Amino acid sequence: MPDFIQESNIFPEQSLADRDGVLRFISDRAADLGITDDADGTYEAFQYRESLDMTGMLEGFAIPHAKCACIKRAAVIMVKNDRPVAWPSFDDVDCDIFIALLVPELEAGTTHIKLLSKTAVLLTKDEFRKKVRETDDSAEIARMINEGVGA
Repeated sequence: MPDFIQESNIFPEQSLADRDGVLRFISDRAADLGITDDADGTYEAFQYRESLDMTGMLEGFAIPHAKCACIKRAAVIMVKNDRPVAWPSFDDVDCDIFIALLVPELEAGTTHIKLLSKTAVLLTKDEFRKKVRETDDSAEIARMINEGVGA
């Protein structure tokens, strides 16, 4: 993966009502982008993962992730919502910024762990979280994320 995230995979200024809406939006965009050939299967993979444990991190950020045979290539999709939605998180704060990881089932033990680790480390950086909140420029967000993870 030459870049951790592509500019085309960043969706700022969304107005999604709830967690299901966020996961459906990400799944549909993954199909539009050719990341998956089955939006419904991808959505179900996100729902399954959410049923296991929380993916909400801290300060309104969440890392939903899906592993599925219907996902054709590993990718990251980011969504910035215009308001927080109820999302179980470590600090009990609802989430409005979602960095979704999509991984083919065969790469579950390798690519998935690598993406999750890089994303979690990035979210520990106060300056990164602050800058992402301050802009809706997809190119700038992609640049910050790619620089932050060393892509």
